[in-house]
Amino acid sequence: MKNKMMKYLFLVLPISLLAFFGLKSFSHTSENQTVAYNFAPDDLQPTATQKKVESMVTEILSSYHFRKVPLNDSLSSKILDNYIKELDFNKMNFTAQDIEGFDKFRYELDDQLKAGDLTAAYQIYNVYRKRAKERFAFVTSILNKPMDFKVDEIYTPDREKATWVKSSADLDDIWRKAIKSTLLDWKISGKADSLAKKDLTERYKRTEKYFDKTKSEDVFQQFMNAFTESVDPHTTYFIPKTASTFNQEMSQSFEGIGATLRNEGDYVQIVDLIVGGPAFRSKQLNPKDRIVAVAQGDDKSYQDIVGWFTDDAVKLIKGPKNTVVRLKILSSDAPTGTVPREVRLVREKIKLEEGTAKKEVLNFSRDGKSYKYGLITIPLFYRDFEGAKSGEQGYKSTTADVKRYLNELKAEKVDGVIVDLRNNGGGSLTEAVNLTGLFIPQGPVVQRKQSDGEISAEYDRDPSVSYDGPVSVLVNRFSASASEIFAGAIQDYKRGLIIGEQTYGKGTVQSLIDLERFLKGEPEGVGQLKITMEKFYRITGSSTQHKGVTPDVELPSTFSASEFGESSQPSALPWDMIASTKYTPSNNITQKEVEYLKEKSKGRLTTETDLKKLLTEIENYKKAKEKKSVSLQEDKRRKEIDEQKKKNIVDPADELAGNESKLGDAENVTGVGKITGAAKEKAKPATDSTSIAVAKIKALKEKHEKDTFLKETERILTDFILSPTSGVKVSQVDNKKE
Repeated sequence: MKNKMMKYLFLVLPISLLAFFGLKSFSHTSENQTVAYNFAPDDLQPTATQKKVESMVTEILSSYHFRKVPLNDSLSSKILDNYIKELDFNKMNFTAQDIEGFDKFRYELDDQLKAGDLTAAYQIYNVYRKRAKERFAFVTSILNKPMDFKVDEIYTPDREKATWVKSSADLDDIWRKAIKSTLLDWKISGKADSLAKKDLTERYKRTEKYFDKTKSEDVFQQFMNAFTESVDPHTTYFIPKTASTFNQEMSQSFEGIGATLRNEGDYVQIVDLIVGGPAFRSKQLNPKDRIVAVAQGDDKSYQDIVGWFTDDAVKLIKGPKNTVVRLKILSSDAPTGTVPREVRLVREKIKLEEGTAKKEVLNFSRDGKSYKYGLITIPLFYRDFEGAKSGEQGYKSTTADVKRYLNELKAEKVDGVIVDLRNNGGGSLTEAVNLTGLFIPQGPVVQRKQSDGEISAEYDRDPSVSYDGPVSVLVNRFSASASEIFAGAIQDYKRGLIIGEQTYGKGTVQSLIDLERFLKGEPEGVGQLKITMEKFYRITGSSTQHKGVTPDVELPSTFSASEFGESSQPSALPWDMIASTKYTPSNNITQKEVEYLKEKSKGRLTTETDLKKLLTEIENYKKAKEKKSVSLQEDKRRKEIDEQKKKNIVDPADELAGNESKLGDAENVTGVGKITGAAKEKAKPATDSTSIAVAKIKALKEKHEKDTFLKETERILTDFILSPTSGVKVSQVDNKKE
């Protein structure tokens, strides 16, 4: 669930660290110190550049990370455990004998990191690679044999806390049960046995195919992050392709043709075209078209990309704006032997919309009176740093988008505004500060503390206020970092109500270092380092580290701090306090008012159908989580499933976020982020603009009807507006003109 719910947990500063470090170069004598080891011809092996990057990252972390953790045997041991867990977290590939063999590296990784030696990292990975290939072979063999669903046995899917098995035969039994469990579930759902085996065989063949395309750089990134996350859970090394995706998500823009792609069999297939982009405007490309070759400019030869990973194909297709790319295209319905058609496109800067703020107007009624609330959903604190730096007109930023929405909502005379930060893992510190400034006159927003103890504050210095009406901020356990800065400031200024769950508790600040600045002229890219160099504190002086932001009105939650949040991370920095800074809170919300709203909401837990249902679902879900095994005997498994249906056991996270029913498996795409494959393929889209608009309105209404947190937030905001002691009145919305 953690991976599903949390896409980001970060707070970044757009600063150049070359001058900050005062480092012009690193000494690299590591190649002479590398332990002699002869890799097999088909082993993945480290490159000379990777060894230099390893040494450089080690030196940077040792010198400039907020936590001055000594690189010693103790840390080496943690790195080894982290790396093994990253490779085989469910203990379904390695045996106890393998783990014992790796133990020789337990107190050597610190020395290898300093020396730029990746021997241990690649030795361990190549054993994992061999074991994984053995598992693929076993799956193929077991799927050719009949399954007896009358045998009374159980399967335990979660093996994270299990002991390592002794032999390959023990692994065979675990995998046999895993395959049997999947086939049994499909059988109960109505899928024919022969079709189920065929589909599962194809699934594992695809998985093996993609596994075989793992590159040395992927292994390097995985090992380096086993190291960085042993120091701090939010310090991360990005290989070049990952760094590109990260920067794209942060800026919500990229330079390319404006198409979402994915692998479909051996082909790179177009899934969506971004409206207004070059691919869309060309009218020569359509969803499901297959790209078979790519050429640069008007005169370069074509590169065949059939059988390529989508990520690798996109490296050729994306490129600087105003440059030409040519594609060879096969339509989805092209007969065998069709000659691909050629499409010439000029790349542009594409602004994404999927991960940006959205605005809606919600209608709420009570006692025959109607209320209108503006809902602004912010999935990420995004900012196009390059666009801002170059003075680009209209560059993408959270604050600019939200300010526009607030002006529109004021024109629509809404009675209040809800800012939805659920599942928002953070983003730009600048945007968190600027966004707060839309709701307060001016003043400090957050304090920062460097590793040397120096403390500074980030201020909103603009006295204007974009919106001064009633505000509520909706948060959950996965609202983190920049979200906590904004929510904490709104709460400390008593400017609005914080509603939902206790937030994640991430109170650290990361800076991005482009390693190209230190290693120039390398034959391959060297990537970026996201490093924790500061902690942030609320203007009251309290850190949000571990504690997060406690809502004014807390709603029922299934998430415990020990399982979800900063407190679940072994290497997380500790909580502490510094002195409060000077600030002037508003008189909008009093403690007496908060207590009144808490009691009103608490009372509804026993009267409102959706809240009573939520409480029941949380209770059932917690009980279901305690059950670690499932039966592989058909009759018993059917009874288990029937019991789940009777209790309506669902993941409360889906209910709380107002998500639609479960979609297809998420597939990696480049240029946009992620899409859900099965759902988009099966849905028959409306074709005319009127039908599309009606469909969207219907879908949003259905989504909000299932969103218990949002519905209760509307009730709480209405309680606040109607409260006789409320400091902010609806009539205030139009008082201030800009």
